[in-house]
Amino acid sequence: MKKFFYSAAVALALCAPGAHAASFQTGAVRVGPAADDAAAPPPSGDEKKAADAKKSAPASDPQPARREEGAAGSNRPQKNSKSGKSSRLPNSTATALAPAVKSDPSATSDAPPKTGSDKNVPVGAPVKTANGAEGASEPNKPEPNKSEPNKTATPVATPAPSTPASSVPASGNPNVTANPNTYGLPARPSSAAAPPASPADIYRIGTGDVLDIRLLNGQDPRQSTLYPVLAGGVLDYPLLRDPLTVAGMTTDELAAQLIAELRHRNVQQHPQVRVGVREYASHAVLVSGLVGDPGTKIIQREAIPLYVVIAGAQAKPEAGRAIIVSHATGKVVTVDLNDAAGLNTLVQSGDVVTLTVRPPEFFYVGGEIASPGQKDFHVGITLTQALLASGGVTRLAGDRVRVARQGPDGRLVSSEYNLTQIEAGQIPDPALQPGDRIEVSRRK
Repeated sequence: MKKFFYSAAVALALCAPGAHAASFQTGAVRVGPAADDAAAPPPSGDEKKAADAKKSAPASDPQPARREEGAAGSNRPQKNSKSGKSSRLPNSTATALAPAVKSDPSATSDAPPKTGSDKNVPVGAPVKTANGAEGASEPNKPEPNKSEPNKTATPVATPAPSTPASSVPASGNPNVTANPNTYGLPARPSSAAAPPASPADIYRIGTGDVLDIRLLNGQDPRQSTLYPVLAGGVLDYPLLRDPLTVAGMTTDELAAQLIAELRHRNVQQHPQVRVGVREYASHAVLVSGLVGDPGTKIIQREAIPLYVVIAGAQAKPEAGRAIIVSHATGKVVTVDLNDAAGLNTLVQSGDVVTLTVRPPEFFYVGGEIASPGQKDFHVGITLTQALLASGGVTRLAGDRVRVARQGPDGRLVSSEYNLTQIEAGQIPDPALQPGDRIEVSRRK
């Protein structure tokens, strides 16, 4: 008996550390195969038969056996080795272990769920594709993108076309384009060719004029700035070696010419020249006739209006007509002094202007008119005014009035007007000319 108790005490002392470690492993939370082995009870007879059937089954499809084993292990309660009571894991532990024992592979994979027809398909079995063709399944080959409807293709960003540096304006203004021939400098805005200047706005230098030429950045203030234009239209400027022909130039053109000559002769690199006309002598017109101050009149432009010449010559009251003889073309132009448009006729240098008495002028009226015959003509008289000055039309007069006018070749040119439309303001009232023939038609 003593020997039995002695051997039991020794066995108890030797087994105490192992029992303590076993109880610690049992009470703690373990994850993995060891935890499943420790928590699972010994298999029953039905489970042994299932295990033998699994071993004898082919290895082509291991998924069903794993699912059955996992389902059986998850449904069995865990028992404590010491107390024999079933112990439940906390919610957090159960959630962590759930993917390990769940039979659905889609729960632990990022791949999209497969349809029910794809389950339990052996490796190497023919599979129908989306196009209807059959082919062997390849588990190691990734499926093409078209079989994954949940995935969308990521658009590839197309780089914006680079803008050439020459097309970007250097000034930053989009309205100014850069000229590639000026190395990035902004091009000047293109404009249409400027119309030629009117003769009444310019003056061209001629013989006898006295010019005022000033060199603003290098002239002795005691030196005279007045230089006459000599015979032949030449200028003798002291800073130039030879005389310079200036006849026909404007003052701006002469200033640019002097700057170019001074640079060419190395007198100054950046000269500033200003040119003006102090005395005008080369442009003149001759005025004669019924004027209080006849003679030669100096003009300060290439051409001036006729009324300026008449005002300077002081026309007499009886003057009623101006006859202009052009020096350039030789043509003769007659202008009535009561005609405002005619007084704007330009008179050029060398022209001769003569003021005379206006000769009597007439127009002629006939037909259905109260006082037909020859009537005095006045500048600006219209058709209706002429009819009223002739006593008006008779009761038998119609709406049609014919005006005959002599042309340059001596032939008469007739024009017909409707008095009713003229009086209603539908058409303008025509102006008459000296020698017009007016005939009022009879009403039909």
